[in-house]
Amino acid sequence: MKVLLCWLSLLSCLFVSNLAAEERVNFYAWGGSDAVNRYLEWASAELAEQQGIRLQHVKVADISEAVALILATEDSTPIDLLWVNGENFHILKQQNKLLGDLPQKVANSVLIRRDLQWQYDFGVAVDGYELPWGMAQFQLVLAAEVCEEESDDNAQLQVSPTALLALAQRYPGRLSYPKPPSFHGTSWLKTLAYHLSEQPQLLQQAPATVEVEQVLAPLWAYLDQLHPYLWRAGDEFPTSAERQRLLFNQGVLLNSVSFNPSEVPALQQQGKLRPDAQAASLGAAALSNFHYLAIPAQSERQQAAVKVINFFLSPEAQSQKAALDVWGDPPVVETADAATTVIFPAHPEPHVAWTALLEAQWLARYQR
Repeated sequence: MKVLLCWLSLLSCLFVSNLAAEERVNFYAWGGSDAVNRYLEWASAELAEQQGIRLQHVKVADISEAVALILATEDSTPIDLLWVNGENFHILKQQNKLLGDLPQKVANSVLIRRDLQWQYDFGVAVDGYELPWGMAQFQLVLAAEVCEEESDDNAQLQVSPTALLALAQRYPGRLSYPKPPSFHGTSWLKTLAYHLSEQPQLLQQAPATVEVEQVLAPLWAYLDQLHPYLWRAGDEFPTSAERQRLLFNQGVLLNSVSFNPSEVPALQQQGKLRPDAQAASLGAAALSNFHYLAIPAQSERQQAAVKVINFFLSPEAQSQKAALDVWGDPPVVETADAATTVIFPAHPEPHVAWTALLEAQWLARYQR
């Protein structure tokens, strides 16, 4: 009898263990932001309480680490859910490593705002292999004295490349941008390339299909003019957006940059950004993209991962994510919590293949 009870107890433990394993979702996502980490802790608690799903945030410095792990695995993978976009999505889609038909599998996908152009990710068709859960937009952050000169009583301040050059000439040594290939530095190059090109639509094509020198010539000519008037005469650049924000807060620089439309009010609310700062668009439209959720085709917990995506696209989760004292990440479904977020008219990311090309050419020209 004792032997039988022991066997029953062992089988019960194995059953519970397997059930827990089925309902655990390993979410590989960037872990470099306290705000993001706190939000995911909240989401994990909500999912555990509401659906019995244990969301494990596996923090990575760059999602390419997770992509490499998926590509190296032929059978099952420990990765159940990915925060992904751009080149990493393109690689996984090319290699047939993602679960498809997500709009049909995720019920809350019908809540995604119809006005958002999320169906292309850095020029690559999404085709149902990922769903957006937040949006980003490249914005200038300007000090009050600059804003006053550029403002025309328009709440959405726009600074054209021509106006930016004039500001740099008026305030020599007081403007700059993060050094490529940092994400924000490369984004600076992309948005200028878009606004300076006579045919910006060519940036939506792979570089191999267009005359690259002709497309980028206006960008390099413009930067040749701009750099002598920048901080340290363009011989040195802030190493990151965070470093530039520090110089901005110290009054060394009159501008910073951001890729979160809620970042200015959120950081001001936290006392981490000078109170006179204002967001502006570099050009008449701002470089915009989405961050997506995707499920590896090799995950053994796909059903649970689908439930997690459905939760992240719920009005409750999107509203919590948008709160300035939580993350301040703009929602992709209709909520009433983004009133303080300044969203400018958008232009899309260039095709994914332009990123490395822009970075390599910038480094060759300006960092010899």
